[in-house]
Amino acid sequence: MTPSVEQLETFPNPRPGREFTVEIVCPEFTSVCPKTGQPDFGTITFRYTPAETCVELKSLKLYLQRFRDQGIFYEQVTNRLLDDFVAACRPVRCEVVSVWTPRGGISTTVTCRYDGERG
Repeated sequence: MTPSVEQLETFPNPRPGREFTVEIVCPEFTSVCPKTGQPDFGTITFRYTPAETCVELKSLKLYLQRFRDQGIFYEQVTNRLLDDFVAACRPVRCEVVSVWTPRGGISTTVTCRYDGERG
């Protein structure tokens, strides 16, 4: 199954008018290296300030699981996660950080940001 932004469900922000930050850590993210076909393992962290809606966690979990068999580079998947998250819940701001398990003695961290005021 292919991941899709439509899988991400939201619910109304319980405290509109108050700025707060939500941090969601997903320590078991898996995708596939498109070059080698080997599995990639990472920890994905979403940090966002909700506007009108918040993301529903079970739908996020199921969405993330769909990347398990996707051949996708670290940079591409991190940007995709940010784009889909922003499209689903339109936060004030959002940051997605992916920290990948070292392979061949090299570790990688990718950080993507969205600021609704700047776009």
